[in-house]
Amino acid sequence: MSAQADIETVHSAIEEAAGLLNLTCSPGTVRPILEAFGPFEGGVIFSASAGEGHAGDLDLTIQVPRAIDDPYTHALKHGFVPHTDHPVSTLLSDLKEHVSVDECLIDFGVIAGFNKIYVHFPRDLQGVAQLAALPSMPRALADNAEFFARHGLENVAMLSIDYHKRTINPFFTFPKGLEAKTISSLLHEFGVVEPDEELVESSSKIFRAYPTLGWESSKIDRISFARSLDLPTIRPRVEPEIVRFVTGTPYTYDGERFSISIVKWSPDDTWFNVGSYFQFGPIQRAVLGKVLR
Repeated sequence: MSAQADIETVHSAIEEAAGLLNLTCSPGTVRPILEAFGPFEGGVIFSASAGEGHAGDLDLTIQVPRAIDDPYTHALKHGFVPHTDHPVSTLLSDLKEHVSVDECLIDFGVIAGFNKIYVHFPRDLQGVAQLAALPSMPRALADNAEFFARHGLENVAMLSIDYHKRTINPFFTFPKGLEAKTISSLLHEFGVVEPDEELVESSSKIFRAYPTLGWESSKIDRISFARSLDLPTIRPRVEPEIVRFVTGTPYTYDGERFSISIVKWSPDDTWFNVGSYFQFGPIQRAVLGKVLR
């Protein structure tokens, strides 16, 4: 199959997924990114946020082809990210110099455009101290190291870099989940006064947890917990189109659609993200096969 055919297939799937959210896929935003980062050799994931003030876009996470050695420089060349002297511009190169990276992925919205690069290293898990030592890493990671350690957030398998918001997410991995009482303790210390007990219990089956950190302060903006889709828990808490989306997006593999649900907490808000895999990359399938329960 040609790269152009791949682009048409993925673009058509994006249009279908966007329609489930009552959104229109803008060719002027989506197609240039697909053309720059095709062909699609690995994972393609649809996701959407739910909750007042958080919904309104369809996000795509797409594995970067191996022929693109430096996805940040590639995105810069195509005008998807601004040129800057900020440390955000060198974090990817710092990571690739010190960590054995298995794959990179990009994240973009059909409305917002290019957002993030994900750096995935599940076979070279990193501790907080190792990552905090990188020259361009936000000091917020080191400043919160004791908080993470107290609550069992130890091994990082992936890191995302948002080039417009200038934030990062270290993705802590949990092959066996995390006890509900630990999550409750973490949220209380984070400033969530009365976390929803059902959501806390659901989050105990997570395979990833990730705080949002920036360069401007040591403050943790939010903490997110990702698990395989828990539709009975999230259904009454999200908009009907989110349920339609996460149960109706197209996919390319045998068996049932694989979807995830993510609970996001800040001290004064709780909201959700849902994601469905259109196509798996080999590393993603291997990683998820170890943690699905």
